[in-house]
Amino acid sequence: MRRDYFELEVDSVGWVENDDDPRRPHVYIDFHGPEDLLHDRLTDPGGDLLDAAETDVAFRLQEAHESNPEAPGVVGVTNRVTGEFIVELNEEAEDVLQFIRAAREFGESVGDDDGQFAVEIAVDGEELVTYEKETFLVYDAEGNLLRTESLIPSGVEL
Repeated sequence: MRRDYFELEVDSVGWVENDDDPRRPHVYIDFHGPEDLLHDRLTDPGGDLLDAAETDVAFRLQEAHESNPEAPGVVGVTNRVTGEFIVELNEEAEDVLQFIRAAREFGESVGDDDGQFAVEIAVDGEELVTYEKETFLVYDAEGNLLRTESLIPSGVEL
């Protein structure tokens, strides 16, 4: 699926820098392509929409971000069972890591029982599915997990 079919916007991340009240970070992914293609990737073999536990969210850097905060990378939402990408889109490291910091701080403020961020996937502005998630994995360009950059709930071993 082409990455240019997707637009990504985030909400509720500025509160961290502004020292405002915590709010759950939210990422909106809007799809502008063949709806059947996205729907097929978002459903299980029985035709039901995947739930949050059946999906993973990750970011893979394409170069080191320590020397370049605007390092490019790819955000992906995948089917946990098949490993197939549902959504892939290009983003800068600085933006993704800011989102993860806000999600981490939100989770710490409300406790581990609540999702730390939400992912909404829409088709041409019409909501299709929303997932509340607690895990957001970050990988370097070689595919190694960056634990300190990732959002991993306590008690979870990878």
